[in-house]
Amino acid sequence: MPAGYHRHLYRDDAVVLRAQKLGESDRIVTLLTRRHGRVRAVARGVRRTSSRFGARLEPFGHIDLQLAGSPEGVGSSLHSVSQVEALTLLGKTLLTDYPRYTAASAICETAERLTPVEREPALRLFQLTLGALKALAAAEHAGTLVLDAYLLRAMAFAGWAPAVTECAVCGEPGRHAAFAVPAGGAVCPDCRPPGAAHPSPATLGLMNALTTGDWTVADAAEPPVRRECSGLVAAHLQWHMERSLRSLPLVDRRESNP
Repeated sequence: MPAGYHRHLYRDDAVVLRAQKLGESDRIVTLLTRRHGRVRAVARGVRRTSSRFGARLEPFGHIDLQLAGSPEGVGSSLHSVSQVEALTLLGKTLLTDYPRYTAASAICETAERLTPVEREPALRLFQLTLGALKALAAAEHAGTLVLDAYLLRAMAFAGWAPAVTECAVCGEPGRHAAFAVPAGGAVCPDCRPPGAAHPSPATLGLMNALTTGDWTVADAAEPPVRRECSGLVAAHLQWHMERSLRSLPLVDRRESNP
């Protein structure tokens, strides 16, 4: 630790992305904060039955907390949790619904992977992540639709949004019949590479609806269209991440419409 450095206290609100056991009674929590990006912090004693705020540090929760450390990145990268207040604890709701729990897990893993640099502000991703988890808990839309909408918008945050309403290569507007992940999305006949997929027009329409928030169109999509859309979204995401998400193959897609 640099000479003269003192850990100081700061407050933020955060989504709990992940929690890991540390020793007999502590936990390391990975947080996506509103103002300070992704932060990892030690919560002392929270696994004891007498802990006052252990339940507030479960994954998927929205919390207000006080942290000890340097948000500017001086000293240890591992901060300490000193106070926690619950804002919206979504874990209990999501844990009782396995399809929505698996979708929430994929959302949180994606958020963590899209913030590779600790303490780099990512306000838009924070808002997307919190909104998606709340939408899953509210069960107003099918969980797989919420997940795919999140993944599409998160890819836009990362600069990887698939082209849907124009050719990914030449920019020719229109709903094109082919889709090539390496090319960046939908492609026109002149730019279509060998091996391109040929999704149904309804599938590309669903991708566009999920990107723009047109839930009337999205909710009306038939199960085969939803499955084809999910496959394209997952393939596009994992192509750009260059390695697969552990949680994505575990997503339970048997959910019926809400």
